[in-house]
Amino acid sequence: MKYQKLFTPMTIGSITVKNRFAMAPMGPLGLSDSDGGFNQRGIDYYVERAKGGTGLIMTGVTFADDDVEQHGLPNCPSPTHNPIQFIRTAREMTERIHAYNAKIFLQMSAGFGRVTIPTNLGEIPPVAPSEIQHRWLDKTCRALTVEEIHHIVKQFGNGAYNAKRAGFDGIQIHAVHEGYLLDQFAISLFNHRTDEYGGSLENRLRFAKEIVEEIHQRCGEDFPVTLRFSLKSFIKDLRDGALPGEEFAEKGRDIEEGIAAAKMLVSYGYCALDVDVGTYDAWWWNHPPMYIEKGPYRPYAKIVKENVDVPVFCAGRMDNPDMALAAIEDSTCDIISLGRPLLADPDYVNKLRRGDIQDIRPCLSCQEGCMGRIQEYSALNCAVNPQACRERYTAYRPVIGAPKNVLIVGGGVAGLEAARVLAIRGHHVSLVEATDRLGGNLIPGGAPSFKEDDHLLVKWYEYQMKKLKVDVTLNKKVTREEVLAHNYDSVIIATGSTPKRFSLGHDETTYSAEDVLNKKVDPGQNVAVIGGGLVGCELAIALKDEGRNVALVEALDKILALNGPLCAANKEMLERLVPYKDVQMYTSSQAKAYDGKTLTITTPDGEKQLPADSVVLAVGYKEEASLYESLQFDVPDIHLLGDARKVSNIMYAIWDAFEVANSL
Repeated sequence: MKYQKLFTPMTIGSITVKNRFAMAPMGPLGLSDSDGGFNQRGIDYYVERAKGGTGLIMTGVTFADDDVEQHGLPNCPSPTHNPIQFIRTAREMTERIHAYNAKIFLQMSAGFGRVTIPTNLGEIPPVAPSEIQHRWLDKTCRALTVEEIHHIVKQFGNGAYNAKRAGFDGIQIHAVHEGYLLDQFAISLFNHRTDEYGGSLENRLRFAKEIVEEIHQRCGEDFPVTLRFSLKSFIKDLRDGALPGEEFAEKGRDIEEGIAAAKMLVSYGYCALDVDVGTYDAWWWNHPPMYIEKGPYRPYAKIVKENVDVPVFCAGRMDNPDMALAAIEDSTCDIISLGRPLLADPDYVNKLRRGDIQDIRPCLSCQEGCMGRIQEYSALNCAVNPQACRERYTAYRPVIGAPKNVLIVGGGVAGLEAARVLAIRGHHVSLVEATDRLGGNLIPGGAPSFKEDDHLLVKWYEYQMKKLKVDVTLNKKVTREEVLAHNYDSVIIATGSTPKRFSLGHDETTYSAEDVLNKKVDPGQNVAVIGGGLVGCELAIALKDEGRNVALVEALDKILALNGPLCAANKEMLERLVPYKDVQMYTSSQAKAYDGKTLTITTPDGEKQLPADSVVLAVGYKEEASLYESLQFDVPDIHLLGDARKVSNIMYAIWDAFEVANSL
């Protein structure tokens, strides 16, 4: 009953949504067929979230036009590329979604403009409102002609008409948000035009105004059109964004202009605003990593809510149900948008409605499976949920014949995922862990305050082990003889990895990052961290937040050159956070000697002596596969998983474990 207000209906234009949860739009890369319709992966993916209780499904971006700005279609669905195919496939999807009393809006885009993904450009000049610098490439964008703007507007009408025929309940326009093409027109930093689409705020919003008017003309005034909207840009300069709490002069859209824009956009006919902040120049705001506190858009959504009379959506790490409830109760917003949390757990809403909060699989905000894979591989997935966007093809396989007795050695994330999947399928699972708790490297990895969700994932796995009645034994180191003494049908070795170490001359106060993060040792006031990869950078920030003096020493010419986050939003923010937190950085430098008080390093400017109560090694891990190596020729069905096979990240530990466990 505590969360009952989150399950009250909400009216958006002419439609009623059954609860206060929307699925936030995320790029539907990999969800299109070869003709621009929705493929089976896409249909299953969206239907699964409706089945899980979400009231309103927002598709990821689809493009209204592919003539003015080419997008490599059909790499994602498009309502105008092949209308017949789009309507046929989308109709199957919308009808299935409606069976769960859910609604679905199609998100349509005017284009990316200066933020177009480089791999989609080739030799084609990028477009923009004016001749401005591209976000990623050292290219100057070509200014759109008035005729091209009119063509795009017309295509919005065509696309919306096709979407309505396909059974969609409304449209979301992408977007006066995040610095996409419509937003570039709206922001004077990017828009230097002198015609009717430039100059005053009214002129800069004309493109967005004409789009909603065209859709209403084609589809009727009762067909809802919402807008993705960024209240504030957080731009310090081109390609340079501000961090949370940083003082700076806004060169994009400030709050005052954002309020004026919101009021004007509503007056044009947009029946709801989906609010965030940021642009691609500061795109960690639009895709907040774990380094940004949860619910960062709440104060901005509330400002918009106080100034317009239409529903306001709020996304951005809103997966904490208490936070979501408070946002509804204090009129911060009307709808809670969940993007990545619904990748991690499509049943989030139904689990919350049942009060089974501990069964909700947490999102880590790591962006390895979602934004990172979209950016690098044009594929939408999830690090902690291997079934996301692959629901049909990764369905749990029924056990054929008698269930197997399976031993899993290692209670890290790979071992836990394997145990979970095997138990769901009906096998008998025994999991043995050498230490006194489950979680493996999630324990030190989740030690910094901004990595709290890593520990939530451990708790989730602990709950799954109890729920599925997995036989778990702690504080036991398994030997070769013990494995061979039992007649297991299958054995999975997931014994993890150990930190790499080397001596600099004073081993007594030379620690591993793992020991420091686990609070097994006190590193003292002056700490030198060796290694500027992900672990080293996060550790340096965590130690700095504790009030310690921290120096970071990296042999390569920049931090995060190796083993950094896949997603640029995470990586770029972390690269800026380290110096912003006043961590001393020494790149192209190597540790030479340590006497217990001073660390000597070689730098491009010569030798330096750093005061160091301790030296902390964050130089990677090495596989621990000795048990597997001793058993591989004696156990007929044996598998090596996780870091024990190859040191990697949480995503591949989970994915590989799922793949193997679902096949036994």
